Order: sequence, then C-alpha cells, then structure tokens
Amino acid sequence: MSDQVRPPVTGWRRWSAYLALTVVFAVTCGLLSWWQWARRAETAAENQRIERNYDAEPRPIDELLPRLDAWDDDDEWTRVELRGEYLVDEQLLVRNRVLGGQPGFEQLVPFLLDDGVVVVLDRGWLPLGNGEHALPDAVPAPPEGEVTVVARLRGAEPELPGRTAPEGQIPSIDVGSIVDELGIEGYTASYALVASEDPAVEPMPAQRPRPEEDEGLHISYALQWISFGVLAFVGLVWAYRREKRIAALPEEERAAARAPKRRHDDADAEDAVLDRLG
Repeated sequence: MSDQVRPPVTGWRRWSAYLALTVVFAVTCGLLSWWQWARRAETAAENQRIERNYDAEPRPIDELLPRLDAWDDDDEWTRVELRGEYLVDEQLLVRNRVLGGQPGFEQLVPFLLDDGVVVVLDRGWLPLGNGEHALPDAVPAPPEGEVTVVARLRGAEPELPGRTAPEGQIPSIDVGSIVDELGIEGYTASYALVASEDPAVEPMPAQRPRPEEDEGLHISYALQWISFGVLAFVGLVWAYRREKRIAALPEEERAAARAPKRRHDDADAEDAVLDRLG
C-alpha cells in the first residue's frame, strides 16, 4: 500500500484576514473594558465626594469659591451657609426635570448675599400640574426678608443651543446666563441646592434624596469584555486546528467533515427505536 500524500493546509491569506479581524475585535473589547474601568473610577470618585461633603459642616461660600467663576468638582455637594434675601421677582422654572419617574420643574430663585453678590439657589422640585400649559399647580413662595440658607453646591449646567422655553422658564441651569440677565455680580460656575431655610416656610418644593453611593456593574462589564477578547482567539485557534485536521483527511471525506452535523429530531429517535425492535 503506497503512502498517500496529504494536501497541505492552504488559504493563508484567508487565515491572515481572520487573524486581523480577531485582533481588531480583541482590541475593541480591550478599549470597551478600559472604558468600563474608567467609568468605575469616576463613580468611585463621585461616591467619595458624596461621603466626604454631603453631611459635612457648612462652610462660607467665599472660602470654597474664591472667584465668582471658580469651580472645583471636588467641592460638589459641599454644604455652604448663606445670609441674604431671595429675589422673588426673578425666580425661574427649569423644564423637564424628573423625580421618582415623574416629570416636573426645578424652582430657581436668585439669592442676594449681604455682600451684594448673587447665588442661584435651587429650592426643589415641583410636579406638573393639571392646567392647560402643564405648569405646577402652585409655586411655593420663598421666605421674605433676611434669610439664612444652608445649601449644597453643584456645578453649573451647560447652555443647550437651540432649546427655547416660555417666559419664566429655562431649559437648563445655565448659571452664567441667569446672572447676566440679572445685571448683578454673581457666582457663574455653580449653583446650590437648598437644604434648609431659616425662617422655614411651608409648603416647600420636594427635595431630592441623597445620591446613591453605588459603583454599579462596571467591574463585571469590564471583565466580560476581556473574556470576549480572549474567547475570540480561542475560537480562531479551534477553527484553524479543525481546518488543519480536515485538510489531512482523504479528499472524499473532507466535504462530509466540513458539513454541519444535522440535529436529530423526534422522528429520527422513533426510527432508531423501531430499528432496534426489529
């Protein structure tokens, strides 16, 4: 019996293309994994800010913000104590604000400090009313005269180009534009969420709950993307070895080896039973 010549494994260009696609896929998975790690780091930093600042003793605002346009993300949620009076006639409603899954508004009222500088304060959330224009049924009035406010600092929101709103409403808490409209010096890179007022008044807008300190599933997603990238190479190696094994078979057996195996259905199982029974 003469030795049969086995055909070599061919298609190196095809397998090079498969390898290139696998590398691209693995790199993409690596980038997505890195993005999830970065998201996790951002979430962890935010949780640390909340833990450090949310219930800390109130501090003077000029100690945290030495300039009117100053802002540092590390100061977010820090409590400040403010003394002055509300500019009630300048209050605004911020549209499209959601609390507990319900749409509504945020009530913004500029607060004139004793030194003549304005801070934009967010007094809380108001639900949509039943009126024709879906405005709040009532907008609670701030306390009059001299008021002491404890509030938590937040960074100003960006302007939303092309977004408009009816008079007395705004689409975002773009503090710089609000202060410019007032024509008074004020803090332009931050605003503050009211935590308490003295004297206190009723009713008050709804206060937002403390942010949840949860890192989410970023680590799990990051590890999943890494595993997808590794599995892509495992699959490529398995496919190459299978192709190499099939190429070593006699020519008449290769087509059958490459053909997908047909799944047995119930009829096949019944036929097999009948065959055994004769």
